[in-house]
Amino acid sequence: MSLAALDIALTPGGVRIRPPVPAPVEALLLGRTPLEAAELLPRLFNLCRAAQGMGARLALGLPLGPQDHAALGCEILHEHLARFCVLWPRRLGLPPAPLPGPGALGAAIFGPAARLPDPDDFPRWLAAGAGVAPVLAAIADAFAPGEAVADLPAPRPETLVAALAQENTPAARNADAPLLSATESRFGRGPLWRALARLADLDALAAGRADLAPRRQGNWVFVPAARGCYALSARVGAGRVTAFARMTPTDHLLAPGGALAQALATLPPARAHLAPLVVDILDPCIAVTIREAQNA
Repeated sequence: MSLAALDIALTPGGVRIRPPVPAPVEALLLGRTPLEAAELLPRLFNLCRAAQGMGARLALGLPLGPQDHAALGCEILHEHLARFCVLWPRRLGLPPAPLPGPGALGAAIFGPAARLPDPDDFPRWLAAGAGVAPVLAAIADAFAPGEAVADLPAPRPETLVAALAQENTPAARNADAPLLSATESRFGRGPLWRALARLADLDALAAGRADLAPRRQGNWVFVPAARGCYALSARVGAGRVTAFARMTPTDHLLAPGGALAQALATLPPARAHLAPLVVDILDPCIAVTIREAQNA
């Protein structure tokens, strides 16, 4: 599905964010059989197809198979690796790296230790330049403590179902990681902290201990994804979809007072050239245009 781009205007007085018109997802699914709707939803979007497909199947009362769980893990893994190996290096002026295969995952990401460094080892790990350390070192060098930060409440089932500002990102499921806590204390919840949340995801995936189980509360299903957590709800009557609702990590990212608005508002004007990197790390799942504009 082709959507209008998210428009971000950097002005002398701050930031103006104009989200695109939401996609008419429910209208496209109403009247279809549950199987038709579950197969159509992930085809409507370019990203997070496995997560959205899993959520749609559960919300519509369809069974899941082992292949659905495997596809979700592969999707999150690929999304994170693409950022560390290709997209963020390109933005930082670093050479890209090939995406590692499953057998070489730990060493390719972390170097000889093949695991997420402890807070005390983190400076040495960055300086050694193993794995994706050069990317994280460049992010750490680009932003001073307190720049491009966003302090948001943790998501809860009752908030995930509404377009409210909240920390619906990989950081939410890695909040207890010691490296994230230490980084937050020093830099705040800025780009480095958010990038390390994805690194913690990769560590869990490489070690086979990632908890990617979907959960249900009431009429809503919650499915982990590369950008956070999807919330989906559906009703079926007489074998046809009669209602469908969906909340995405991008809905929460773009909510008034959300992570995107806060991060760009705390980016000093002298560092406005880093706005595209901030947006890339926050990673809305839609096209983005960033422009400099005068206040209206």
